[in-house]
Amino acid sequence: MRAIKTIIIDDEPLARSRIRKLLLQAEEISLVAECKNGKEAIQQIKAQEPDLIFLDIQMPDFNGFEVVKSIKNFQPFIIFVTAFDEYALKAFDVKATDYLLKPYDNERFFEALDFAKKQIYIQDKMVVHQKMVGILDEHLALQNTPYKPLVMKDRIENISIRPDQIYRIEADGNYVKIYTVSKRYLYRSTLHELFNELPDTLFMRIHRSILINIKMVDRVIYKSNNQFVFQLKNGESVLSSRGFKSEIKEYLKFHPEVYKG
Repeated sequence: MRAIKTIIIDDEPLARSRIRKLLLQAEEISLVAECKNGKEAIQQIKAQEPDLIFLDIQMPDFNGFEVVKSIKNFQPFIIFVTAFDEYALKAFDVKATDYLLKPYDNERFFEALDFAKKQIYIQDKMVVHQKMVGILDEHLALQNTPYKPLVMKDRIENISIRPDQIYRIEADGNYVKIYTVSKRYLYRSTLHELFNELPDTLFMRIHRSILINIKMVDRVIYKSNNQFVFQLKNGESVLSSRGFKSEIKEYLKFHPEVYKG
């Protein structure tokens, strides 16, 4: 396994020191920088291109969410570390891998770290494998899939997408964004229309603007106020809305293995 490039970002020296000492106990971690404010964080993330960052929220100059916004072209896995629980839902809105609430114990720290490492290794494998996927493989797979492929026009040619290769779908005005293992597509359709085209045994609506492939769910965490965080097998985290609590609870009844409470 390769070393995971990691940056600690926190304005409190003691907080940085504790994370550093815990990381020294972990395997396959390479600590490449420590930052005491948002400006340093942005500079080091762009310079080091880390796989993982431990990110405080309340800091001088830029807060943690402003740091994330400024590095949107390069997105490492993020574990937020803060003393304030009111930011939890917003953290998962920006696709955080986990959220450590101070004071946390060692067991909780290593649980978050191990999950992040798992997602990073999954992403590594995906990057390698997607380079091996060609047009012929896609064509052969389409012949054998039990699901009807989605067909869309891309300039002068038609593209077929296997529904079982889709992780999630998000509404975007008169279009939808379709996220697959290797690519993102923009498709002219409403989310409702597309949902009716897709196999109902494969996709679930968890938000008025989000569909997820239930086969791509790694774990589900209850946050509060009838909202759930769906952590997908590609490392992404998606927050549900309260309006779909009944559908989600029904899904969890038949898939208790993914529910982490």
